[in-house]
Amino acid sequence: MSLTEGPPETTLDFAGTRGRLRPTRFRWVICALLFFATTVNYVDRSVLSVLAPTLKQKIGWTDTNYGDINAAFQASYAIGLLAAGRMVDAIGVRLGYALALLCWSLASISHALVRTVLGFGIARLSLGFFEAANFPAAVKSVAEWFPNKERSFAIGLFNSGANIGAIIAPLVVPFIAIKFGWQWAFVVTGALGMVWVLFWLPIYRRPAEHPRVSKEELAYIAGDPHESVEPVKWRKLLNHRQMWAFGIGKLLTDPIWWFWLFWAAPFFHEKFGVDLKHIGLPLIVIYNLASAGSIAGGWIPTGVARLGWSKNAARKTALLICAVCVLPVMMTPWVSNEWMAILLIGLAAAAHQGFSANLFALSGDLFPKRAVGSVVGLGGMMGGVSGMIFQSSAGRIVDKFHTYLPLFIAAGSAYLLATLVIQILSPRLEQVKFDK
Repeated sequence: MSLTEGPPETTLDFAGTRGRLRPTRFRWVICALLFFATTVNYVDRSVLSVLAPTLKQKIGWTDTNYGDINAAFQASYAIGLLAAGRMVDAIGVRLGYALALLCWSLASISHALVRTVLGFGIARLSLGFFEAANFPAAVKSVAEWFPNKERSFAIGLFNSGANIGAIIAPLVVPFIAIKFGWQWAFVVTGALGMVWVLFWLPIYRRPAEHPRVSKEELAYIAGDPHESVEPVKWRKLLNHRQMWAFGIGKLLTDPIWWFWLFWAAPFFHEKFGVDLKHIGLPLIVIYNLASAGSIAGGWIPTGVARLGWSKNAARKTALLICAVCVLPVMMTPWVSNEWMAILLIGLAAAAHQGFSANLFALSGDLFPKRAVGSVVGLGGMMGGVSGMIFQSSAGRIVDKFHTYLPLFIAAGSAYLLATLVIQILSPRLEQVKFDK
């Protein structure tokens, strides 16, 4: 039996006779919905970075202004994560996810209405706050729909939507902006989330309530030990070193992904003269590599576990492999060949996504399902705060010193440090037990 299958299902066919059918796998339909939501999430947040060199000329902002605009997004994203984790634990994934998609779609469209640095800052504040719900909701969905042994792979699959979104943006945004004006790039991409909601609300239910899930698949999903569904208070979470292992991992590595997302286009424009018409190809290559890294990184623990390794060894090995693969990116500011820079950043982005898939899965390793949304929210908030500081600092470093070198050095070293912290704080991946 493969990891994607439950036990065989026996049902009545239309003639009323018993037949042996393949087991239902509706959990992968849910995973596909999470993938598309994450894709939309990253399309919407990537539009500004693709247009950044153009808007720098039209609006007249400096690199410091651009860094502060991104910092505004990160600040509200951090606050939004704190709220979103509690929201999805309290009111459920189905309604919470739908509300978030509708709100961040409107926030994305609002960018088309502004013409000043302050206006873009306010639009990014709104977008960041509502987009923050995506990962707590998606990880919570995986915790509800997948047994523990499949979670890192499922997270890797939906998390690859981040890369697809980052690929779609440079594919479509330059065309829309050149053909119809930059404002329409925000309008068209912002409307995608509203379409997603039309599919999500009719389809999503908890596994036990879903008519498309067989008893056999439900038993397979619920094969892990029974857990309480009562949310866990933040105070209780912060008392555990496992929370800090996850949170510090996010604090150190999240800002690096935001650096690639928001500064790749300006970096290629300033170092290699890549304009709006030609920025698509470098970003497409980088995020295709990142997409492959997300899936491969999520698969590593599953593959290693088949060799008889413990969950702890499998998860830590995956984190370490990804951390080592980021190191070469520190050479990027010194290379003179554009394609070498693309490949170095692409490898780092792929390694980040593999690391991220395992870091998200770590929340399920270390905490029961009822706490996962809050854990991811708290950890993401820590990553958002550090990302805000990193973004604001990036703009000032580039403006004052006219170099990206310190930023690439920080990017290359962050993951090994995060892996070390995780090992120190959670050497055996012991899951937290709560009394209530």
